[in-house]
Amino acid sequence: MVRKLRISIVQYLNTAPLVWGFTNGPLQGKYDLSFTVPSECADDLRAGRADVAIIPAIEYQRMPDMAIASKHQVRSLLIVAKKPIEQVRTFALDSSSRSTQVLTRILCAEKWRIAPEFSEALPDLPEMLDIADAALIIGDPALRISLGIAKDGWPGAPGQTVCPAATLGITSCELLYVSDVVGEWRALTRRPAVLAVWALGRELATAELGADFLASRDFGLAHLGEISYEAARDLELPQRALESYLRDNIDFSLDAENRRGLELYFEHAAKLGLIRKAEAIHWAAAKSEAVKL
Repeated sequence: MVRKLRISIVQYLNTAPLVWGFTNGPLQGKYDLSFTVPSECADDLRAGRADVAIIPAIEYQRMPDMAIASKHQVRSLLIVAKKPIEQVRTFALDSSSRSTQVLTRILCAEKWRIAPEFSEALPDLPEMLDIADAALIIGDPALRISLGIAKDGWPGAPGQTVCPAATLGITSCELLYVSDVVGEWRALTRRPAVLAVWALGRELATAELGADFLASRDFGLAHLGEISYEAARDLELPQRALESYLRDNIDFSLDAENRRGLELYFEHAAKLGLIRKAEAIHWAAAKSEAVKL
């Protein structure tokens, strides 16, 4: 009996369209699926507990021609600070994503010209802001914050939203300064950010496997309404806002612009010593054009 390939998947809303064909579509049951946070997906692949994983971009190995990326603003990767970002001296980083941690360190060094003391923390905003001036928070918890401050916030410095701290249940300060990580990266580089990629060993990168992953993504993109409906029930957030997030803020391709953004991300990370060096990217054989909705 042939063992099913094991796929480790990030359990966030922005991943759902990529795997909807595996979970709810024509490829249901073909693969052995497991769900966890981004950093654990990378560990699963490294330890041999998974054959394929969607991993933080900083830890890629091989990838089919698709990703989780964002062209301008993502709304689910946020920096929340108790003071203007240039005054931040301590920074709590969401332990769920190594890729966004690196992106945040790049922004601190290259855009804001600050060198805060970094620490890792679980994604609990009040607890993070109890121990630090600023917090990086990602995924569905960050998306909830984005939607929560939409009514009460107002523009601050370029790319920044200011809101009453009480809006997010923070009592240690009066105001919060919220920045979209992708928006800040775009302001620094004029490139999109690639946040996560499918990775697998070279020996598994067959045309059939690539076709299955592309088919699953395309099936998911054709069912964003259904995905958003189910997520709205689970997350207790408005369906229309969630569908707008998937449709307008997330890009599920590795088009030429996204690839250049990924290469530039590696170059910045290498420059700051956050990775050994910017290695050449090995693309799997399966290719497709960006899906336009």
